[in-house]
Amino acid sequence: MPGGPRRRGRYHHGDLVPALVGAGLAQIAERGPANFSVAEVARRVGVSTAAPYRHFADRDAFLAAVAAHAATLLAAAMTEAVAGLSDPAERLAGAAGAYAAFVAEHRVGFDLVFSPGLRGVRDVDLADAGRAVMSVLLDPAAELAGEGALRLLEQVIALAHGYGTLDADGFLTADRVTDEPTATRARRAARALIAGTPG
Repeated sequence: MPGGPRRRGRYHHGDLVPALVGAGLAQIAERGPANFSVAEVARRVGVSTAAPYRHFADRDAFLAAVAAHAATLLAAAMTEAVAGLSDPAERLAGAAGAYAAFVAEHRVGFDLVFSPGLRGVRDVDLADAGRAVMSVLLDPAAELAGEGALRLLEQVIALAHGYGTLDADGFLTADRVTDEPTATRARRAARALIAGTPG
């Protein structure tokens, strides 16, 4: 992932888009989605501020590509966290922990992946990646709660997103209550929430 400016003209055809998307995700991790700047991303990569618009129709299309990349990484992280687990409660709690850790690191979660502001872009890659994220979470939620799966999922995601956001803002690392990673805290809290869910 690019960490600083590059010399112009260094990118071959097809290389620039991944570089822009990677730099966009890095910028969001530092500044949050609300402060996403196409011009700043271009400067990070070392291309003109007009260069991204040769590949993306506008800022929202660019942001949707970044969100799709983030969702792909998030789905992979959650899938890895629950690999080998058969208990749906443990799978859902494990996914919640991975989600919280991802939000803490990247400042991206459901708020961007399913952002109402990006629906008009109709980005196919974002839609596919979003479904992959939902599948990791919804499958165990459905096993646990049946018709109440979406309500349970809402509660688990709100919990995990809260942990991730507070960690990203430095609140949890400054409270000195415990040295446990945020993912561990979120996973334990999700287990407690799930245990109170009627089958």
